[in-house]
Amino acid sequence: MEIIRPPRLSAGDRVAVVATSWPGSSVYPHVYRAGLATLRDVFGLEVVEYPSTAFTPEHASAHPAERAADLNRALGDPSIRAIASVIGGDDSVRILPYVDAELAVRHPKILLGYSDTSTQLFWLAQAGLVTFNGPAVMAGLAQLPHQPGLEAHIRGLLFEPADRFEYTPYGYRLGEYPDWASQPGGEAGARHEDEGPTWLQGAEPRTGRLTGGCLDVLEMMKGTAWWPPSTFFTDRILFFETSEDKPGPAQVGHWLRNYGAQGILSRISGLVVGRPRGYTPAEKVELDAVILRQLAEWGATDIPVLTGADFGHIDPQWILPHNVLAELDPVRRRFRLLEAAVS
Repeated sequence: MEIIRPPRLSAGDRVAVVATSWPGSSVYPHVYRAGLATLRDVFGLEVVEYPSTAFTPEHASAHPAERAADLNRALGDPSIRAIASVIGGDDSVRILPYVDAELAVRHPKILLGYSDTSTQLFWLAQAGLVTFNGPAVMAGLAQLPHQPGLEAHIRGLLFEPADRFEYTPYGYRLGEYPDWASQPGGEAGARHEDEGPTWLQGAEPRTGRLTGGCLDVLEMMKGTAWWPPSTFFTDRILFFETSEDKPGPAQVGHWLRNYGAQGILSRISGLVVGRPRGYTPAEKVELDAVILRQLAEWGATDIPVLTGADFGHIDPQWILPHNVLAELDPVRRRFRLLEAAVS
């Protein structure tokens, strides 16, 4: 597979904002505007709002092709250097029949989001594109002023790339957002100290190209034309996280068993798991035990595994680029990219 990197971002670049899933921008416009202000005022980008950002939830649900058309227009516009998703949702798998992957390949650009945006990130990554699992406009970027370290993290990956990039824990986490219906827009949850990620297994460094997403969302892609053969995962570092619906450890174990049955767990070179939202300390311990059991069930007891990492349905979160070569080193306790994610 040829790896296709998008150009780096610079101040003044045009960034498209689209709602390929739930148009929270029309429901909580003040939170949405706070996210747009981050793009404009912090990063100096020119924001281009696409029609889907003004859809009502009812219209968006009834017209997946229109949501895909917005994404296609942004993908095909050579003046657009990045595309940021408004927020996630639960049905973006419905837009995939209309998404033009050839446009994305001809005009590579940064595509950023997480949660339900996993469908587009994962599908276009199969064409060789580097896509970016990370903050959305309303969930992550809107609250950036309350997240020390996030701006530097974004700049280090998307604006000022280096040949090596080491992931370092933020050292804190934010609690639930204050009610979006009764706040001015960019307020964040309470800050708590965080113990950082846990190395579960592994005795030596392993490398692989990153791929993955929100586990709940990837379930909706299995068995479709947009799900790859198991060979796609050969020597990959798989990353996954769970949604705010809080699937329990047993449910995650059932999903992972399916990955094992597909031959995926025996092919990957490493695993990175995001910090699960809403889990108690006891549930986190149980989840780690479930992960180890499933890996052992499929003979993957020698790969490095990092859990409780800073990405997923939490703040602040890392940006994880699909298709970029990465290293998991349990000896040095290091997770890093071995090449730049943008050109």
